[in-house]
Amino acid sequence: MKLYRKILISCISALSLNLTACATTSQNTLSTVEIAKDVQRVADWQIEHFRGKYSGRKKPHHIRDWTNGALYVGMLKWADISGDPRYQAWLKSIAERSEWDMHWRKYMADDHIIGQLHLDLYRRYNDAKMLEKTKARLDFIMENPSKEPITLDNYKHLQRWTWCDALFMGPPVWAKLSAITGEQKYNDWMFEEFKATTDHLYDADEALFYRDNSYIGKKVDGEKIFWSRGNGWVYAGLTLVMDELDPNTTQYAYYKDLFVKMSATLKRIQTEQGHWAMSLLNAKNYPTPETSGTSFFTYGMAWGINKGILKRDEYYPNIAKAWQSLTSHITQDGMLGYVQPIGAAPGDAWPNKTEVYGTGAFLAAGSELYKLLKGQLPVAIARSQKLDNAIAISNAALEQEYAKK
Repeated sequence: MKLYRKILISCISALSLNLTACATTSQNTLSTVEIAKDVQRVADWQIEHFRGKYSGRKKPHHIRDWTNGALYVGMLKWADISGDPRYQAWLKSIAERSEWDMHWRKYMADDHIIGQLHLDLYRRYNDAKMLEKTKARLDFIMENPSKEPITLDNYKHLQRWTWCDALFMGPPVWAKLSAITGEQKYNDWMFEEFKATTDHLYDADEALFYRDNSYIGKKVDGEKIFWSRGNGWVYAGLTLVMDELDPNTTQYAYYKDLFVKMSATLKRIQTEQGHWAMSLLNAKNYPTPETSGTSFFTYGMAWGINKGILKRDEYYPNIAKAWQSLTSHITQDGMLGYVQPIGAAPGDAWPNKTEVYGTGAFLAAGSELYKLLKGQLPVAIARSQKLDNAIAISNAALEQEYAKK
């Protein structure tokens, strides 16, 4: 009887272990085909609704606006791995309509982000007009540096990178131009400004960034306030900068050190549901999922593994859990929900509201994750049957909009 009981207990224990292993395997195994399909339908939905009034907006963002600039970053990453030239052609048509120029504020980093699209397209087409205005803007800034302080001061000071989002908007443009022209001066100027922002906003104890100086020293329920999307901007921005640098330089080592330290914190604070809380250290007060910050962190971790900076066995489980969370918030027609609206701090998000920058972050995450899983390139799924119609709707809306100007 005792022997029978021991055998029974052993069998139950073994079964339990097997079930646990199966559950873990199921959670951590993602299909490259399903990833590609999800990215494709989110991309197509966004193109169709590019000038739409979704999420309660009264009018769409300017095509040179930072919101759309973030979309273009992710869309171009998807264009590169999809094997479908229509995505890149759509982006090129946007850049042509923008006259290959940045937005109107000379120093403001938000108005520089579209330069990333212009420079990346220059690499593909080698047409000088695609980079001339971007280069002229950066040359002007270097020759006429702002004398404003590095503090935001109630939004009075926007000529330097006084808020952490700026580290996604501005630095990659400088790094790309330096790589394209071979002129180190752009990297050197950017490096000093990046360090100035980091010295001001980076909390070394937490390895996270304050959104701006108004949050330094403030707490809610005893926790420091670190905004998810704000840190997502920094984390993803670091990858875009490092992509353009020689890994053997001291500048690269500086960015890599920040990236690795942020990665360790992000790994530790991910929620059980897979997303990252809008206030990164205060999930109990912000239980609502949010997809823009989570997408940026997912993208960054996948990129880190692909570059050999992060260990796959340590970070892939976080990525898999995050991706499952993200895809659970895609609506049936392809809209990514739970994107926090434009803001500067933890807040609210809703299942039926989105924003273009959230889509861009998601497209970047899915594209990098697809590469991590070594899926067939171009992606092994059928070409989108909806894309031609989506582009036609987008183009017609733009024609009508610009005819009025």
